[in-house]
Amino acid sequence: MRYSASPSAVETATNADLRKNFLVEQLFATGEVRGVYTHDDRLVIGAAVPGTDQLELPAWDDVLGATSHLARRELGIINVGQPGHVLVNNEKFELRHLDGLFVGRGNEVTFAGPDAQFYFVSAPAHATYPTTLLSRASIEPVKLGTPQGANERSLYRYAWGQELQTAVLQFGVTVIADGSVWNTLPPHLHDRRTEVYLYVDLDEKERVFHLMGQPGAARHLVVRNREAVISPPWSIHSGVGTGSYAFIWAMGGENNDYTDLTPVALEEL
Repeated sequence: MRYSASPSAVETATNADLRKNFLVEQLFATGEVRGVYTHDDRLVIGAAVPGTDQLELPAWDDVLGATSHLARRELGIINVGQPGHVLVNNEKFELRHLDGLFVGRGNEVTFAGPDAQFYFVSAPAHATYPTTLLSRASIEPVKLGTPQGANERSLYRYAWGQELQTAVLQFGVTVIADGSVWNTLPPHLHDRRTEVYLYVDLDEKERVFHLMGQPGAARHLVVRNREAVISPPWSIHSGVGTGSYAFIWAMGGENNDYTDLTPVALEEL
């Protein structure tokens, strides 16, 4: 369980406090489904690593107050491992590496695949929309950044307020080009949405220095492969890696207009 924090508390927090409140570690464990509930827009951040078993999406009724996880929620899933499949009400969806799946409210979900590793984010939903497979190969990426700025990247928008309809959830994958290191630069804010980054495809010895906090009072977290960072609406979210990587972004809030954001000039930092 993670609670909301004020910007002033973050500005004076110790490094240990920042990691305790905003960094999500040890999500991926073979044979388990693990999750974190954040009061920022009431997102659930989790991972399922089936191994030789099948794993059901837990209700976590003591936290969510429902007998089924998706009774009042919708779900975004991305496979960060080898190919596997997800059963939605016993309908099978095959997911390769970095493929996604949107699951609407009211469904039951099971994860399977001996080498698959599924990352997911759920958000409260006021309506039900169809379950949709989101193959990375089928989505035309948006090309951003430049080699000269060391921030060249490909943005794969899976659910972003257009084409695929959701209640509040948005998610996708950004892949940093070889030779580039920066993501989301210049940074931005979106006051009406919480965003979570999961950093993936880093080598064991590589790290990402993730920037957060208000403009002019930025802090940083040192992040390893398959660790996530919760970014409240008042916080920037940007980072620089020591090697190649990608990140999964997921958002929930009161506005699913993807362009509802405020750019932050580098001078403001």
